[in-house]
Amino acid sequence: MDYKKLLIKEYDYWEVYLNENQCYLGKVYIWAKRKDALDFFDMTDEEKEEYFKIGKKLKKVFKKLFNPDLYNYATLANVTPHLHTHVIPRYKDKRELFGTTFIDERWGKNYAPYNKDFKVAEDILIRIKEKISEELNKI
Repeated sequence: MDYKKLLIKEYDYWEVYLNENQCYLGKVYIWAKRKDALDFFDMTDEEKEEYFKIGKKLKKVFKKLFNPDLYNYATLANVTPHLHTHVIPRYKDKRELFGTTFIDERWGKNYAPYNKDFKVAEDILIRIKEKISEELNKI
């Protein structure tokens, strides 16, 4: 799938994308637009300010749409050596959306290893992306 189809919102310094694997409903990543960005602690002051505003907005949107029980955050850059953070909503109980059941199989444990075989149809991914985007644009 073309990852650009999963772009939720573009900001001055960051882009927010829906993660193709939705084994955790609403899992997104915040991607630095600066090409040479690698390390979390090398963020510029402007990047930091916008990054935290985005994170707080995402939490408000997720609370309204999916009501997660908590969040995990992962900034690793092992597989993709570029500055980005995965925002991973976690759920004690299953969630239903667009005819799909989402179950947090690792509730109470580290989010990884997660079910990489969990697949959501592309049209459902687009609908989730649009739902998040619509709410983000209201804030």
